[in-house]
Amino acid sequence: MRFRMALSARGVEPGYQDFYRHWIWEFLKAIKPRSYQKAVESDVGNLLQQLGAAGKQIWQLRQAEEALRVFYQDVEPASWAKNWPQDVLPTDSKEVLEDEGPADVGRGPLNMGARPTGQVSAGPSEAESVSFQRAGSELPGGLDTGELPERYEAFIDAVRELLRVERYSYRTEQSYLDWVRRFLIFSKPLTRENIRWWQVKEYLRYLTVERRVSGSTQNQALSALQFVFRVVLKRETEAMDKTRRAPKSEKLPTVLSRDEVLRVLENMEGTGKLMVELMYGSGLRVMECVRLRVKDVDFGNNYIVVRSGKGDKDRYVPLPKSLVPALEERIAGSRVRWEKDRTMGAEGVFLPEAVDVKYVNAATEWGWFWLFPSDALSEDPWTGKVRRHHVGVNGVQQLVKRAAVRAQITKPVSPHTMRHSFATHLLEGGADIRTVQELLGHADVTTTMIYTHVLNRPGVALRSPLD
Repeated sequence: MRFRMALSARGVEPGYQDFYRHWIWEFLKAIKPRSYQKAVESDVGNLLQQLGAAGKQIWQLRQAEEALRVFYQDVEPASWAKNWPQDVLPTDSKEVLEDEGPADVGRGPLNMGARPTGQVSAGPSEAESVSFQRAGSELPGGLDTGELPERYEAFIDAVRELLRVERYSYRTEQSYLDWVRRFLIFSKPLTRENIRWWQVKEYLRYLTVERRVSGSTQNQALSALQFVFRVVLKRETEAMDKTRRAPKSEKLPTVLSRDEVLRVLENMEGTGKLMVELMYGSGLRVMECVRLRVKDVDFGNNYIVVRSGKGDKDRYVPLPKSLVPALEERIAGSRVRWEKDRTMGAEGVFLPEAVDVKYVNAATEWGWFWLFPSDALSEDPWTGKVRRHHVGVNGVQQLVKRAAVRAQITKPVSPHTMRHSFATHLLEGGADIRTVQELLGHADVTTTMIYTHVLNRPGVALRSPLD
């Protein structure tokens, strides 16, 4: 944990930290039977020599060196590591390093020249232009896959900060940054001034013709790159305004019958089953479900408050009475986890907006604790603090899919299928479509109208002539 915190303090993203830990284990194995406290400066050079002889790439050697520097300077300080040796890399490796472009494939952002936090640039600067000018890395085939060259990291930092200034959600931020990275790898501009809209059109054509992406995926990529041109590069072009978006596809939702829903639930148990029951019984999205906090469940008024749903809107949804005992048991389990966190002195839970500034103790208060907390502490991507987060979405999705397979349902079932089934079964029961719209949190009733296509009642679904 201390090593992860030290890496985070140095700017290494969580996704790269396991690679750094791997190099520490390799070092410990190399110096056996001695312990890490008895390591000396020459041991670092010996390890890097061994890695180079084993055919490791330059970026791997640099990553291993950085991992050892963090460990012996910040985690287990050693006297010999205070003045870190400058010539620790193998000589032949250093010569290649001067000319190699894709030298940072797979490594974290320790020496990537990232922009200091809080400095947002509205337009191109000389320093940023130079940062693109490192020896170019040519990825084969002009694909949009692979690792982002180091020279683009300062630009990515600028995009990230402006996304936060514009108050985009964290999930949208991650999606947009991913599209910007793919575009940069595809187009390989030398400076930010070299980024042109015709390159965007060429990339969209590549996505459509060669990658054969869906219309919604293409539109998401277009929105991300329009943000870059309008907000980051401060450009408005006529060609950008004339770029057509892919038409939206009209697809019917997958809906389970009541019997199929029961079969799925019968093949689940524990917390996962409770979450799926909430999604079906209250019409929650999977992200809304995992983000529920203890204070959002109101047993007295029989409703659940969905906070900051899609479009940053709050709404009330019904609390199924049959789930009250299970929810009370779940809250009792969360209480035990919360009390352990307080005993350990954990920094609490993630809070939206600036709630932790306005209410300084809110992060550690019982009401703000997650209804479905994660088993392990993790790093808050916004603040870098180690906190208790909610359970992940991917785990819930896998549980539902496996339960559907065990229930021998051939339809493509996901957690969102339960929300579709919730809306359809309400309408089948005679609920007003406006009421269903409010419960689902749809901004437009036409979005809710799609569920009338799968209803089986007079006036909506015709009877087949064969019957």
